[in-house]
Amino acid sequence: MGWRGILGFEYGVVQGPLGPDISGPDLVAAVANAGGLGFLRAPDWESPDYLRELIRKTRNLTDKPFGVGVVLAFPHEENIKAVLEEKVGFLQLSWGEFSEELVHEAHCAGVKVVPQVGSLEEAKKAVNAGVDAIIVQGREAGGHVIGQDGLISLLPRVVDLIGDQDIPVIASGGIVDARGYVAALALGAQGICLGTRFVATVESYAHPTYKRKLIQLDKTAYTDIFGRARWPGAPQRVLQTAFFSDHKSLPFNLNELDKPVIGRATIHGMEKEIRQFAGTVPNATTTGDIESMAMYAGQGVGLIKEILPAGEVVERLVEGAQHLIQQKFGGI
Repeated sequence: MGWRGILGFEYGVVQGPLGPDISGPDLVAAVANAGGLGFLRAPDWESPDYLRELIRKTRNLTDKPFGVGVVLAFPHEENIKAVLEEKVGFLQLSWGEFSEELVHEAHCAGVKVVPQVGSLEEAKKAVNAGVDAIIVQGREAGGHVIGQDGLISLLPRVVDLIGDQDIPVIASGGIVDARGYVAALALGAQGICLGTRFVATVESYAHPTYKRKLIQLDKTAYTDIFGRARWPGAPQRVLQTAFFSDHKSLPFNLNELDKPVIGRATIHGMEKEIRQFAGTVPNATTTGDIESMAMYAGQGVGLIKEILPAGEVVERLVEGAQHLIQQKFGGI
């Protein structure tokens, strides 16, 4: 399969759901139109009407299928209901347990379920629940990372677990270019899921300063200093910005609620204050001290050299992978 397609798509390239609203309709539609699978990100609170609006806006920009990512650690039942009622192609789930009933309900609505897992145990549960594909996330990934294993060791174990069952495995974590794509295929994946590379695109809803930092900086850190109050027990991989380098540790008894407001943003239609050490990355509407805000990035960030249109990212990955396999490995 590989670049030849996955889950009915032209190519095996997936754009992960980027929170809180960085993967909006423009980005998701651009990825879909280029032959990949893009995921919107549902709000982290119940907002089914707003989510329907996002889905419809995306449908106005593409006639290809796409998905919605839902974080199960937050209120989500009404949002999932909206996804199923709208008959979106794919429901991506992360950070929480989900039932066989939910998978069945999704299938009855014609929606495929694609969980993201960070361990072999989670993968086993997902397979038992009857999911349609699995995104395997290594610790190299940016943003909130649940697993502790690196992709190169975890991925083949999940591939072996699935065996000959028809459940495509999609690799995620630190993959940025065609080399990472081919490596994932070699480890048994049938597709790749990228986050950071798609934040650094023209269509991403990230703040221009955040995009610029992804080009300028090349180091990340795995930490828990951001967003402790809102999402406890959810460590994150962030860019080592000047702010992060100055505040690498935060006493365990402190969190963002103890800190001053440093900016504001409109997130999924709601006005929000952003406090210092909040886990909210700056989107296009954010004002204030942008440089001091959390900026998530995976370990592959040092390979990102320019802001590109999302469609071009998909094309380069696919053409580059084909070229590499033909040149280096004598074709397949």
